Amino acid sequence: MRRLFDDELADLDADFTEMGMLVSEVIQQSVDSFTNRDAVAAQHIIDTDHEINQREIALEKKTFEMIALYQPVTTDLREIVTILKAVSELERAGDHARNIAHATIKFGSKQKIPVLEELIDQMGQLGTQMIKDVLTAYVNKDEHEARKLADIDRKLDQLNHQVRADSYQQMRQDPVFETGASIYLNVAQDLSRIGDYVTNVCEWIVYLKSGQIIELNPANQDSTD
Repeated sequence: MRRLFDDELADLDADFTEMGMLVSEVIQQSVDSFTNRDAVAAQHIIDTDHEINQREIALEKKTFEMIALYQPVTTDLREIVTILKAVSELERAGDHARNIAHATIKFGSKQKIPVLEELIDQMGQLGTQMIKDVLTAYVNKDEHEARKLADIDRKLDQLNHQVRADSYQQMRQDPVFETGASIYLNVAQDLSRIGDYVTNVCEWIVYLKSGQIIELNPANQDSTD
């Protein structure tokens, strides 16, 4: 029975990591599509978004089945619960990648604002690296690395605020820019929320190692989708 459980847990772990890699790729693609204003790539992200949702449903079903069948305790239970909780966070991060793809299409041929493009690029690089790093932290069960990633989330929040301030300044200078500004604001907010969800995954990695449920960035609790 123990060997069977270990095999199923290893499969669950591998499936979760695979889903995380897919989410990481989609976020990278969404950022690239916005930076390059590639509507074709953006539409592909939108059309394939269901793949992430299907993986989330399959993983959640598997975790419930394992809990019911094996009734695991201590570290085994914590690992299953971590996956159950973290998979939901990854799916939500994927939703924001889809939002960015929609923004790419909506932006169309509107004028790019260099200062905002640079800020969005910085946020995109931080966000995509953050999700890659959280997967590494999960695979290595590295609580220390998970805790460090909350600092990147705070940096994303700061850049989000800067996008907001610069967008408002641009609108004061050119009222025609209002529609474009709203798109920049939404993309920045999406990238900030991706950081929030990755931080939530980090919190579950800490739980996996220590059994403690913590808040690495309490300000996230006041955020809305």
